[in-house]
Amino acid sequence: MTSSVALPQTHSASFTGRFFRLIPGFLLLLAVGYAGKFIEQSIAHYGKAHHLVLPNIEYVLWAILLGLVISNTVGVSAIFRAGVATYEFWLKTGIVLLGARFLLGDVLRLGGLSLALVFIELAVALTFMTYLGRGFKLSPKLVTLLAVGSSVCGVSAIIATQGAIEADEEDASYAIAAILALGAISLFVFPVVGHALHMSDHAYGLWTGLAVDNTAEATAAGTLYSDAAGKIAVLAKTCRNALIGFVVLGYAIYWASKGQAAELKNKGTFLWSKFPKFVLGFLLISLLATLSVFTKPQLTALSNLSRWAFLLTFAGVGLRTNLRELGKQGARPFVVGAVGEVVIALITLGLVFGADRWFRL
Repeated sequence: MTSSVALPQTHSASFTGRFFRLIPGFLLLLAVGYAGKFIEQSIAHYGKAHHLVLPNIEYVLWAILLGLVISNTVGVSAIFRAGVATYEFWLKTGIVLLGARFLLGDVLRLGGLSLALVFIELAVALTFMTYLGRGFKLSPKLVTLLAVGSSVCGVSAIIATQGAIEADEEDASYAIAAILALGAISLFVFPVVGHALHMSDHAYGLWTGLAVDNTAEATAAGTLYSDAAGKIAVLAKTCRNALIGFVVLGYAIYWASKGQAAELKNKGTFLWSKFPKFVLGFLLISLLATLSVFTKPQLTALSNLSRWAFLLTFAGVGLRTNLRELGKQGARPFVVGAVGEVVIALITLGLVFGADRWFRL
């Protein structure tokens, strides 16, 4: 009897310990995110009070910049790291809650066009990155990781693929470093290009969702342009994310056929394990909103909760990016990733311009 009582207590103590370890990092995310919001509001108030026309720099960029400064000066100490790592949870939570701001009809209308462009982007990115990586004589599995990371959903795709094809930790580290570095650069480059080309919110958001790899960076780059562009970017990126299981399954079968990965016994179970469940959450909330299950105040509350979740996410993007560590990974994977990202960005930009001209996005 004593042992049967002790086990739940031990489990409870372990859970409590893990929970409290998250608190310092969570508070850091909250502080950095709110500081970004405070800076944005302070600049706006100052300009209004003194009748000045000041640039409207969104809290998104301030939160990311503050996080980058902390990460690359004093660094993020061990006590904060577990909590800071929860930024991915807040990202997925924010996307699920964002479903309240979409009627299902809007999702389906955008989804049909986006899905067609996603398949084109996927085919082009996988093919181009594969041949580019081979041209630079990178190891075959590193080429696979870079191709998947650039075509589907960045770091998440790389991690999922690494285990499926039994790639080396070093190859995964190289690929992740390249994707993270390029994701950080996209935050600054994409909004500038979008404004220079006078892109509509819809066209820019669609382009960002197609071309930026990591979901966090795609969301941030879209929101930096406008709130409307951020919503479209999330929706387009979600379409890409939904394909991760199929892409990883394809590569797992390919490497298993070459005797360099384990055989898959249950492909259906494998697909479900890789499928991003937050996509289903997003669609469920959107369906409930379409059926008028939520009242207007409830929809407003869900939208506000989504913004708070993204606030924590954007703070985490900056805090987890250590530029010195990224620079240690070597030049060749970064060069391959950079060339590939530029080409993919240009191709998807052309696709979006064509779709905008022919279908009036």
